[in-house]
Amino acid sequence: MPNIKSAKKRVLVTQKKNAINKSVKSEIATAKKKFLAAVNENNVEEATKLLSEVVSLLDSAAKDNVISKNCASRNQANLASKLNAIKA
Repeated sequence: MPNIKSAKKRVLVTQKKNAINKSVKSEIATAKKKFLAAVNENNVEEATKLLSEVVSLLDSAAKDNVISKNCASRNQANLASKLNAIKA
């Protein structure tokens, strides 16, 4: 455990940030699972709606530096290609 006051504060701030980041990543994972379930059922309408929600979550996470911009872009491209595959 840290002895210096500022180090103690950094520990508390880091714990709070970690909890927030974990919840955001969990929310993204849940949205991706719902999207992939819709894709597996070949439900184009629902998948299209869910894709926009996932993209929004990924963009906001990238903006807040929870995930990198490249990670967000890569995930969006992969999900969009899965949607396009079932549309065709």
